[in-house]
Amino acid sequence: MSASARPTAPAQTVAVAAGEMALDALRVAGVELTGPHGAVVVRDADGVLRDLAWAPDSDAEVEPVAADSPDGLAVLRHSAAHAMAQAVQELYPGTLLGIGPPIEDGFYYDFLPSRPFTPEDLTAIEKKMGEIIKAGQLFVRRPIDDDAARAELANEKFKLELIGLKSTATGEEATEVGAGGLTMYDNVDAKTGERVWTDLCRGPHLATTRRIPAVKLMRSAAAYWRGSEKNEQLQRIYGTAWATRDDLKAHLNRLEEAAKRDHRKLGIELDLFSFPDELGSGLPVFHPKGGILRRELEDYVRQRHIDEGFDFVSTPHISKADLFYTSGHLPYYADTMFPPMDVDGIEYRLKAMNCPLHNLIYQSRGRSYRELPLRLFELGAVYRYEKSGVVHGLTRVRGLTMDDSHSYCTAEQAPGEIRKLLEFLLGLLRDFGLDDFYLELSTRDDSKPDKFIGSDEDWAQATAVLEEVARESGLELVPDPGGAAYYGPKISVQARDAIGRTWQMSTVQLDFNQPARFELEYQAADGTRQQPVMIHSAKFGSVERFIGVLTEHYAGAFPAWLSPVQVIGIPISEEQNGYLDDVARRLRARGLRVEVDDSADRMQKKIRNAQRQKVPFMLIAGETDADAGAVSFRYRDGTQRNAIPIETAIDEIADTVARRSNSSPTAELYG
Repeated sequence: MSASARPTAPAQTVAVAAGEMALDALRVAGVELTGPHGAVVVRDADGVLRDLAWAPDSDAEVEPVAADSPDGLAVLRHSAAHAMAQAVQELYPGTLLGIGPPIEDGFYYDFLPSRPFTPEDLTAIEKKMGEIIKAGQLFVRRPIDDDAARAELANEKFKLELIGLKSTATGEEATEVGAGGLTMYDNVDAKTGERVWTDLCRGPHLATTRRIPAVKLMRSAAAYWRGSEKNEQLQRIYGTAWATRDDLKAHLNRLEEAAKRDHRKLGIELDLFSFPDELGSGLPVFHPKGGILRRELEDYVRQRHIDEGFDFVSTPHISKADLFYTSGHLPYYADTMFPPMDVDGIEYRLKAMNCPLHNLIYQSRGRSYRELPLRLFELGAVYRYEKSGVVHGLTRVRGLTMDDSHSYCTAEQAPGEIRKLLEFLLGLLRDFGLDDFYLELSTRDDSKPDKFIGSDEDWAQATAVLEEVARESGLELVPDPGGAAYYGPKISVQARDAIGRTWQMSTVQLDFNQPARFELEYQAADGTRQQPVMIHSAKFGSVERFIGVLTEHYAGAFPAWLSPVQVIGIPISEEQNGYLDDVARRLRARGLRVEVDDSADRMQKKIRNAQRQKVPFMLIAGETDADAGAVSFRYRDGTQRNAIPIETAIDEIADTVARRSNSSPTAELYG
């Protein structure tokens, strides 16, 4: 999830002569170089980000990258991570360095200090960072060969390990090393030219620390080196940096609001789910109220699939490992699968996805073109070995339930089927109150052919089909180069929640490769055997993640139709318990979820308890109400309606739930 950065303006290109610094060319061209819209790096013709001090070997065209653009913010945050690491080593000599990449809305750096960091340490580090930033130190790139890097970093054991990974580093490690030569980034005193501090890094970086206008350290946490529990435990400091102080302030305000909506906190307060240590990281259990939420979601999505022409199927949780070699998940997805199990001398795996097993259902008998599209759907439990550092509540778990569907169709049917699926999943999100979204098209990274399977022609065709359908939708389409699964490109829906954060939700993927690997066929109208194409789609993504997102979107105040408890009866005195019990029976007869608080608490405490539990309808009854066959409505916002006849009250509640209204009930709405 993220808060959106400033939209990227139309690209401006600047000519840079051979041997000329990009910075000088930008100055001559009159490009803004200060403030949030000022350039902090440039992008060359190959899309590579370069320092402003970069001088090309031959004439080049570059695009200035502003500080408040997504790429500019990533560079700013990476440079802030360096300033933080420098501050740590100055304050706590002997602290070893791990990695320090930019991340969404911020940055972190991993350290091995002599003791864990305290909140007071973070205050001191941030103060030292301010001194470094104010000094205007220069970031200077310095190429270095492997042996020289090992000699210079002889006391930094984690950096030495990264040097050995140079050609295979991926993800956040790739901010330090990657394919090609190594580079150091020196922090240089602007007045004396003296090297003050240095780090192994690929860059690029800001020209000077003064271009870090707004930074704040957020917290420290334990983290395993390179995300593996088998490795040494380090201390990770998280920070955030922005192009203006106002942007930083707005971000901190968003975080404050997000903290109130944190589904992990609300899950406990509302008694929805928990994460018992006895089970292990990323393995939630749902309590009765959370079970109601799951049931509502699962019943909804199951029926919607049936209505859309899907057949419900079920597959086991484990399989022989050979199946995943056939599908290609092994070796391409191996890092995200749990280790193998030996059963009677045969290697088994927990399934991390449902598609290979659905392929076996398709393959179980001969298929005719008359059956296509063949649509299979499953609420399938899968297991993914997420690294401990990325497991997060319900939004990143190790055991999850996917509302997984696979459509098998002819190549000619694929565009129409994708349109149908896209309409399906957008309608689903709207039904749950998520109606602000855009599309992202994830494609293959042609520079990493070993990460993907299939022919160039199949990839080009699949990508073209998805892009055409996405553009027809009229929604904003954002490219995501390199974000495709190993077997095919995908469209994902990025939905914004009530406070503007973006969450990746539903996906549609077009796959020519698995049908080929499983040798799937159908008999065409002319009697020949043809290969179908396969379309993967997940509407919720996973049930767990969707519940986490909805909990934060609604801050736990779910629409009445989703609320685990839809109505609570609150008697003013014990004498009204029986009256409200009878009202509750009538409500249950209409399929509504209702409780009566017959505890010994005073009425006002009962109301406060109901409001804390975010129950949409409170029915209060005293002696006068009971005599009149009426109740008083009280709503979440504190508004109230009095002396409402019981039949009217029941009809209003039942109608609200039946309409699946996502608006929270209020007195004004019903007055």
